[in-house]
Amino acid sequence: MIVDSAVYRHGKRVPVDCHSHDYAALRAAADMEHHAFVWVGLYEPSHLELADIAAAFNLHDLAVEDAVVAHQRPKLELYDESIFMVLKTLWYVDEDDAVETGEINLFVGKDFVITVRHGRGSQLKDARRALEQQQAVLDHGPSAVVYAVCDTVVDGYLAVVEELQTDVDEVETSVFSDRRTNDSTRIYTLKREIAEVRRAVLPLREPIRRFTAGTVPGIEEASGPFFRDVGDHLAQAAETVDTLDSLLSSAFEAHLARISVQQNDDMRKISAGAALVVVPTLIAGIYGMNFDHMPELKWLLGYPFALLLMVGSSAGLLWFFKRSGWL
Repeated sequence: MIVDSAVYRHGKRVPVDCHSHDYAALRAAADMEHHAFVWVGLYEPSHLELADIAAAFNLHDLAVEDAVVAHQRPKLELYDESIFMVLKTLWYVDEDDAVETGEINLFVGKDFVITVRHGRGSQLKDARRALEQQQAVLDHGPSAVVYAVCDTVVDGYLAVVEELQTDVDEVETSVFSDRRTNDSTRIYTLKREIAEVRRAVLPLREPIRRFTAGTVPGIEEASGPFFRDVGDHLAQAAETVDTLDSLLSSAFEAHLARISVQQNDDMRKISAGAALVVVPTLIAGIYGMNFDHMPELKWLLGYPFALLLMVGSSAGLLWFFKRSGWL
């Protein structure tokens, strides 16, 4: 499905007298003047739809196949007349502590940019509108579109990382609280989501570095400062992800340690409670053996004395356990 298509000259969107699906006419309009290019935005196109675009813009078959199938890792590939780039998009579902992923594929040539989006993340409508308000940036041509798309995607990374930061803070608070909690499941879930973020963030650093250095054909060197800003945000996301993963590992170790301490505390309480029962039982067992020759067996106060001894020994043990912190 075509979301939008337009021709830009000298940083401005210009009207064209052709249908949005007439890709050959769109490209011809872009070729009429220097600093002109066409930007076609697609959302989950079929193989047939993308084949028509590939024929009009001479896209490589392997890149077209990757764009249709999706589920690629972030990468940058160079072909004879174009470059092909894959970015993973991320968004956060707070109710499930889940990071959902999508994908954006870019075909970039000297006079065109084709964006193919999969999933709900990082819609490019706002990015296009914002870029159209910056004529000086858009005048860089297809490089400006690549920058805008990368900037939008990386901003999405930062938003997801911020949400994960909040969840990790909640886990730390729960782990070190006085309440008995079962945080291991949530810690494992968050570590899996952080791994998902890492798979999107880390492979993208090398393409952004190459854009910044101006070593990619078709990407203007003048766009380097813009990609440097994207690279800084990407590095910030990567560092935060590593920190959060380390914090979760530490929180999990602390959680296990607290469980061990709680179990030891439970065993002390159980042992103390058993002692409170065992000592009176021992006294009752001795006085209940019914031998003929036992001290105090015929004593008139033997029964009250035995009860008093049981109560006294239990009270003494209870005081000792309370003082030592076992109860």
